Amino acid sequence: MKPEHGLESLDVDRPADARALRILADATSYLAGSATSEDVLAGVIGALARGLGRRDCSVWIRTPDGSAYMPIVPPGAPAPSPEVTQDIPRRVAGGIASDRSNEAWRLSIPLAHEGERLGLLEASVPDGDDAAILRDVVRLIANILSPLLASIALSEDLASEVALRTLEIDAQRRFTAKIIDSLPVGLYVIDRRYRIQAWNRTRETGTKGIGRDEVIGRAVFDVMHRQPKALLKREFDRVFDTGQLEVIEVESVGDDGQPRNYRISKVPMRLDDADVSHVITIGEDITEWKAVQQQIAQAERLAAVGQLAAGVMHEINNPLATIAACVEALSLRTIEPHMFDEYLRIIDSELARCKNIVDGLLDFSKPKARLKRPVQLHQIVEDALFLIKHHDKFKGITLVRELEQELPAIEANAEQLIQVFLALMLNAIDAMEGDGVLTVRGRRSDERSDEVVVELEDTGSGIAREDLPKIFEPFFTSKQPGRGTGLGLSICYGIVQQHGGRILVDSQVGRGSLFQVLLPVVATGTESR
Repeated sequence: MKPEHGLESLDVDRPADARALRILADATSYLAGSATSEDVLAGVIGALARGLGRRDCSVWIRTPDGSAYMPIVPPGAPAPSPEVTQDIPRRVAGGIASDRSNEAWRLSIPLAHEGERLGLLEASVPDGDDAAILRDVVRLIANILSPLLASIALSEDLASEVALRTLEIDAQRRFTAKIIDSLPVGLYVIDRRYRIQAWNRTRETGTKGIGRDEVIGRAVFDVMHRQPKALLKREFDRVFDTGQLEVIEVESVGDDGQPRNYRISKVPMRLDDADVSHVITIGEDITEWKAVQQQIAQAERLAAVGQLAAGVMHEINNPLATIAACVEALSLRTIEPHMFDEYLRIIDSELARCKNIVDGLLDFSKPKARLKRPVQLHQIVEDALFLIKHHDKFKGITLVRELEQELPAIEANAEQLIQVFLALMLNAIDAMEGDGVLTVRGRRSDERSDEVVVELEDTGSGIAREDLPKIFEPFFTSKQPGRGTGLGLSICYGIVQQHGGRILVDSQVGRGSLFQVLLPVVATGTESR
């Protein structure tokens, strides 16, 4: 866009040049202000109109959606007609137009920047001696407005992008908040100052719920009163320090006065992938789940009793036969008087034997409270062996005992652990099909001084390598249909975990299996509780 006259050689002493300089100074003064883009354009076009002495000046810019052009005219000037507005896209797409009519030059100059058409400048220049230099001024102002429109368009694009991203972020935040509020668990988040930063809907509406407006920003110890502050702080500090998930089960009393069971999980959270910055606490009511688990465990317990029943009948038949013989001898009165006491002693001894067998089964079959106390591991294993020896298939099994007597006590529910060892022994007997060697060992752990281990090794058929990762899954079983529910090992796994222990297994097809149950010992100073 080359000026008709060199503007760089303007002379303020010439009236036409002075007029041109005044128009440029007046127009560019608006560019240094802090007004909005539309006000700047209105100021520039107003300055141009005043300098030219014509009101029919305008600048056209694209609408925000880019579908049309809107005019900016000098203050007090009429808006362009609809016919003119409809013709603007054609003029923007065309080149510079300069037409003379009614003693004036009509200029139409597309405003482009880096090849992109952004708008249009239209102005009327009075014909006369200074018309040429004034047309150059209009062209120069067009050159000034082109990058300005480009920056306005870029700002609008950025603003639109920011607004769009903000809407997307807000929508994602609302969606995430809805997910958290829809979870059927209580959830809250604390920062390193132990102040609550999030509190979901279940926390608000659950047992003794508190509104989130009442807790956000407060110290967690001021809100959570059921647990001692020192204990709660230790739990949070453990997660902050180790970065490991903490899961505990607790009992509480509901609003109806009935006991409720909860699983509390404390999850480490890192905002910058470095140190743990927050802890997410999730509380889940598992009362019904625990009840179902106990029912399943009881069903498995009764199933084991059923498997032992036939063996018990045979076991009891022997002392009953002895008792019958003694009674028959007494009834015939053919014995010496001094033998009465001997026969009565035998009868009493055999009856006690029957009672012990039946009591052992009944004791095992009854539901027990899940209380834990310090117990001796070797005695629990012996109790399990006392029950298993009545199984009809056990008669052909060779039992090898390697139980250390001087082991530290463990804190456990004896009946639950008897169920674990009995289930593992029954599986071993099934794997050996009544003919093999079952080795039972009880000793200190080789790897950890705070653990004891019970090993159950059989010479049975073994477990396929691909099945090993699945044997503790509920309902998984490799037995023939009708010979097992697949719940026994799953329940064993759950019981051992509840005792803070582990179950390890190693097996080879055709050579047998080795199950290791590792349990923590009672901490020093607590065995007498």
